[in-house]
Amino acid sequence: MRKLSELDTNLLVVFDLLYQHRNTQVVAEQLGQTQPAVSHALKRLRKMLSDELFERTSQGLMPTPYATRIHEPISKALSSLQETLNLSHAFDPATSQRRFQITMSDIGEIYFLPRLMSRLAEVAPHVSLRTTRSDLHDIKHDMEEGHIDLAVGLIPQLGAGFYQQRLFVQNYVCLMRENHPLARGTFSQEDFAKAQHIVVEARGTGHGKIEELLVRSGATPPIRLRLPHFVAVPYIINDTDLVVTVTDKLAEATASRFGLCAIPHPLALPDVPINLFWHRRFHQDAGNQWLRRLIHEMFAETGA
Repeated sequence: MRKLSELDTNLLVVFDLLYQHRNTQVVAEQLGQTQPAVSHALKRLRKMLSDELFERTSQGLMPTPYATRIHEPISKALSSLQETLNLSHAFDPATSQRRFQITMSDIGEIYFLPRLMSRLAEVAPHVSLRTTRSDLHDIKHDMEEGHIDLAVGLIPQLGAGFYQQRLFVQNYVCLMRENHPLARGTFSQEDFAKAQHIVVEARGTGHGKIEELLVRSGATPPIRLRLPHFVAVPYIINDTDLVVTVTDKLAEATASRFGLCAIPHPLALPDVPINLFWHRRFHQDAGNQWLRRLIHEMFAETGA
């Protein structure tokens, strides 16, 4: 029994071309080889398959019955292999039904998804997205395995083995309702310390360190409510006198809709770089490249 491990695939390419052209010189020119090299390949095939494969006649090389029998399946196999090898270089957003999985926080969902989904409806109507939350161990493993295509946000833990591209830099602001007593005039550090606060823990993201940053700054405001995520914040702020420290992008996306007021933060908190991450295994994947490029074109800010 002949084994594929014993076969040089190039010999099958030579066989297929010889069957089509019946001329070693023509085949040599197509492959960029010498005629003796093609003749040598044919000799190796004859020995391996125990058949002459082609006989010289007055009309050129003619296939033997055995060569005729095996040519069609070999030709189909080579064609299928060629298509498979080129799959990674073909991605048509207009027809693709691929589902991409992206890790982002709920802030990311609020800020990115409305515009991104609207754009996909125009340029990639059959492409779908799924967003996830992942802790540090899971996100690294899932991106290595290809279960997650992209990650967006403040994720300083993603280093070796990952590419990243800056989208923009956020600032922290204080968010409160428009008619909040502290929304008038200058919002000072003393005002900040007197206010009743929400703290969003946002575990697994860089935003989860905001309380630590507040403590380092010397500010220990009274905390009335702790939340695991940001998504409920605008609803709560709208109906209470609570104040919350959030990024300016979340404030931008929710302030007018919920009747809120974003005020520059009185404390010197660090900026928040928001990056797009992908694993190096999928750096050349055409679909991944397309989605990265689309997100960057839509959301990247000059000078970020």
